Amino acid sequence: MDNSDDQDARVRMFPIRRLPRRLRVRPRFQGQSFNRILPNLLTMTGLCAGLTSMRFAFEGRFGAAAVAIVVAAIIDGLDGRLARLLKATSRFGAEFDSLSDFLCFGVAPGFTLYLWSLQALGGFGYVPCVIFAVCMALRLARFNAAIEGGPRPAYAYNFFAGVPAPAGAGLVLFPLFVGLEAQSLGWDWLLGFSRHPALCAVVLLATAMLSVSTLPVWSFKNFKIPTPYILPLLIGVGLYLTLLLADPWAALAAAGVIYLAMLPLSVRSYLHLKREAETMRPEILAEVASTPGSTRVGD
Repeated sequence: MDNSDDQDARVRMFPIRRLPRRLRVRPRFQGQSFNRILPNLLTMTGLCAGLTSMRFAFEGRFGAAAVAIVVAAIIDGLDGRLARLLKATSRFGAEFDSLSDFLCFGVAPGFTLYLWSLQALGGFGYVPCVIFAVCMALRLARFNAAIEGGPRPAYAYNFFAGVPAPAGAGLVLFPLFVGLEAQSLGWDWLLGFSRHPALCAVVLLATAMLSVSTLPVWSFKNFKIPTPYILPLLIGVGLYLTLLLADPWAALAAAGVIYLAMLPLSVRSYLHLKREAETMRPEILAEVASTPGSTRVGD
């Protein structure tokens, strides 16, 4: 009998038994979980929306271009919150989000407005678009640098320094929203006014200055609504959503006006909180200094 016959005999005498399912070793794959990738996928979707808006503007489909930028703004408001909710924040995600914001809200709105109106001025019409893009890049760079900076005062956490990039894009597109609304209503005089290069240039430059300014602007991240105002707020949001579905261009233009009207209130709230903090600080230091066992303030 050869060796193969001996092996067959041993197999018949001692059959191989499969291990129980709970004892089997399964291969493990290296990589990140889908939860950590999901916010970056959302950011990439917003980036694609910004690129698509430039294509629509180049084709003369300005309504679709405006919708794509609005979609990019909505996605930008969701990806960061989703990353914090899933505990998937990372340095890569922050840098990717800033690059996406620059294209969607620093380049695409100016490019759309240039094709909408400013190209009638030739090279001079291109200048406001460049200034707006540069100011938006400076604002995003300042925001990224502030992440690694020292802690801010407690009263400043609910405020941005300057108008944020998505809101700036919405303000820049205000003439386009008004023009599309006038076009749907057949108001040629309002359409001609909204497409006037001087108006669009002023809007671009003013928004650029607001973006790089240190104006305190509500961030609404940790904004607390007093209990008596919750019901009116819900009713107001419901009415606005109804207007958005019925007449989107008028609703978007109204949102720009409301946002501008809120800026003075935001500054007022910031100054009020700052005065309260400065008033309370001497009292707290005096209380700490008078506490038994305290040798010096700041220990």
